[in-house]
Amino acid sequence: MPEIGVTSESVAAGPLFELRGVGYSYSGRRVALDGIDLVIRPGERIVLLGANGSGKSTLLKLLDGIVAPTSGAITALGRDVAAVAAGEDSFQFHREVGLVFQDPDIQLFSATVMDDVAFGPLQLGLSASEVGERCAEALAEMDIPHIADRAPFELSGGEKKRAAIASVLSLRPQVILLDEPTASLDPRTKWVLVDLIQRLAAAGRTLIVATHELDVVPLISDRVIVLSEGGRIVGDGTPDEILGDRDLLVAANLIHEHLHEHGVVAHSHPHDPEDGHHPA
Repeated sequence: MPEIGVTSESVAAGPLFELRGVGYSYSGRRVALDGIDLVIRPGERIVLLGANGSGKSTLLKLLDGIVAPTSGAITALGRDVAAVAAGEDSFQFHREVGLVFQDPDIQLFSATVMDDVAFGPLQLGLSASEVGERCAEALAEMDIPHIADRAPFELSGGEKKRAAIASVLSLRPQVILLDEPTASLDPRTKWVLVDLIQRLAAAGRTLIVATHELDVVPLISDRVIVLSEGGRIVGDGTPDEILGDRDLLVAANLIHEHLHEHGVVAHSHPHDPEDGHHPA
């Protein structure tokens, strides 16, 4: 049985994505990204790290061919992203690159979880047995076969996140893009999802995750790209290098200037104005 996401293209030589001088502005006014130069290679586990408003979600939409850059150029899996965004070969492209949005309700629109997970494979014209096999694999990989017959509105936040990821996995993409996957989750559910993301990467997929949560970074990445609030790349290195650079994290508004470091993961704690030190 083929592993989800492992295709002949996934071992092809050369970069998967190449961005040259890429910029993006909303309505020609608000600049979200500015002068992005970036190369992403097969099998990398990348975190896009930045504060809210730094352009992380916009960059994922560009990599997914949902929108075209307003300046510069992007080549993705040998295709011009501007052409993909205009509809050229977009169906095939989105079989190979899957985006999981921050809000899972965007992706869960069917009567049941199974219907959502089956939606993509059904569009490929596959046989019923092949669709069933893909759905079973995707649900099992997210540990959610038990909710296959439930309606999305009946699910918890964590279950919705996992169902949304499964709806992408059923297409067997070679690249998975995740936008703030652990946002708004309780601590237990957050770490369950981190474990599942680790499994996705261990299966050989190229994984690109946007987040501003520093504690998950060393667990899900081998490369970290830091975006400034002006939408520029201001850091690119290993998790140890990036998380150990206090000045960079402060400048990118990822930590407060008052910082304690515990190992490689940086934790910021607010001052208590009453006593001038930390709250208990």
